[in-house]
Amino acid sequence: GPAGAKISLTLLRPSSKEIKEYTLQRAEIKIQSVKRERLLPPELTGPFRIGYIRLIQFNEPTAEELSKAIDDLQKQGMQALILDLRNNPGGLLNSAVDVCGQFLPPNTKIVSTQGRVPSQQHDYSTSAVSKPRPNFPMVLLINEGSASGAEIVAGALKDLRRAVLVGETTFGKGSVQNVLQLPDGSAVRFTTAKYYTPSRQVIQGNGVTPNIRVGMTAEQERALYALRNAGNVKPDDELNIIKTKDPQMLRAIDALKGVMIYAQQSAPKAEAVKK
Repeated sequence: GPAGAKISLTLLRPSSKEIKEYTLQRAEIKIQSVKRERLLPPELTGPFRIGYIRLIQFNEPTAEELSKAIDDLQKQGMQALILDLRNNPGGLLNSAVDVCGQFLPPNTKIVSTQGRVPSQQHDYSTSAVSKPRPNFPMVLLINEGSASGAEIVAGALKDLRRAVLVGETTFGKGSVQNVLQLPDGSAVRFTTAKYYTPSRQVIQGNGVTPNIRVGMTAEQERALYALRNAGNVKPDDELNIIKTKDPQMLRAIDALKGVMIYAQQSAPKAEAVKK
């Protein structure tokens, strides 16, 4: 039905034989792509201000939502960023390219497709008017649940040396498929091209490999899943779960701290050379 229309819903609860009626109103469901953007607590990051953003999918407004989240974190003094793409199933190709435009120069090739005929060959690049962020240190968290658009982003930012990937090899879903309708009403789905990262790595069947490989046990994955699907989580509870159940996050934090410590130590030497 149309948005705004009301419907009546009658429910029977078997345990009590109770019947209840509810009135619901139809409305468009908008799923937010960006989740839990925040500065990580100093108990984890020490003197550094490391931001965290989780992207759950790539849809039309994802790049805009991400831009706003980064703006908010930079206003809080963010020095480095962890972008969590774990269990992100992908989404719109153009959205993934636009997300890369937040971190890479205009007209930068992000991904290409190649098939058996020239018409299946395309390059996808950041917008000519994209305005990338300052070159702050960045880590992407990936795992076997990161697929499609998430792999395009991970592959591009890794190949172009804009981010370090931490976690596990991604799913490996990088093919262009078409559907051919047959006269009897059935259909055939077939692959016409494959996606390639900027360094010509094939995503399909291979996935994107991390720079730093960190696995997780089944228990740790369950704890992370429960944390992500919980409602209001107390900061102390979340901190404890990260410390004990999320080795990928801890390794990402360590990597960023190492980069920033090195930058601090190198700065005086660079100034001395100039003088």
